[in-house]
Amino acid sequence: MTRAFLQPDDVRDLVAEQFGVGRRLAALDRLTGGSKKGVYRLGLDDGTTVILYVWAAGENYWPPSPTVPDDPFTDASGAELFVANHSALTAAGVRTPRLLMLDRDSRYLDADVALVEDVGAVKLEALMEHDPAAAAVPLSMLGDALRRMHTTLGPKYGKLAAITRGEASQIRRTEDIIVDRALGHLDAVATRDARVGEARDRIAGHVRHLRGTVGARETYGLVHGELGPDHVLITPAGEPVMIDFEGLTYFDVEWEHAWLQMRFGDAYPALRPVDLDPHRLELYRYAQVLSLIEGPLRIADTDFPDRQWMLELAEWNITKALAVV
Repeated sequence: MTRAFLQPDDVRDLVAEQFGVGRRLAALDRLTGGSKKGVYRLGLDDGTTVILYVWAAGENYWPPSPTVPDDPFTDASGAELFVANHSALTAAGVRTPRLLMLDRDSRYLDADVALVEDVGAVKLEALMEHDPAAAAVPLSMLGDALRRMHTTLGPKYGKLAAITRGEASQIRRTEDIIVDRALGHLDAVATRDARVGEARDRIAGHVRHLRGTVGARETYGLVHGELGPDHVLITPAGEPVMIDFEGLTYFDVEWEHAWLQMRFGDAYPALRPVDLDPHRLELYRYAQVLSLIEGPLRIADTDFPDRQWMLELAEWNITKALAVV
């Protein structure tokens, strides 16, 4: 598809109404890294900056794919989810960018938009790589925030907005949803990669074996869904700020920790995790490996600007998936 990103004239009315006619737009920069929504830094002529989120079809690089109907991580994007999840994280004492304005009535653009605080451009990921000593305190603070999330419990799993509306399905156990999700990803990849296709039955058998070791559970914590050090910004005061949280759900905290172990690597113990079920953790870890083959291969078929990185990510996880079977 042909993508038309925002230009300065597109946001002048927004700037005038939100900041007054005495302040003008001096710069508009589209930030890289997002794949589901547009993220722009607005620079005003008095030197202040804010961040604009835009949920528009032209900003979303992900093509549709078959999904498990009750998978709470499906379609984790949109202003409704952003607002509900922002409120829940704030209530749990988790630092997020302050919400300055929300427009879901197309007053400014033909899309839902939000203005949020600009907390800076320093990612925890960069700090961990280039200055590990300076990352120690933010990592500890992030661990505190995660424990507050993971001990904020509820009797139902699902997206917060769906739970509020009474629409969250509770028919099946969470681990069965993840198994179906994993097998769906496997089916999609098996038609694209001969190595995975040849090992398909062995991989499916391994998934089912892992499922058989998991016991029942009926309480769920708040999980971000895909939290990596690239989803944590560090303020000039050293505070970790969680972003990209539209996927926040009530779910098994092992789903979060399987992802955290992968993304934080050797730094993971600094987060001081809550107690985890090792069997559930292992199932979810392997399911995420399969997800990180299917998703990158799918988005690599689009005009996503960093296609090669996605292909390399898929290859890395193909190796991991095959290693155990």
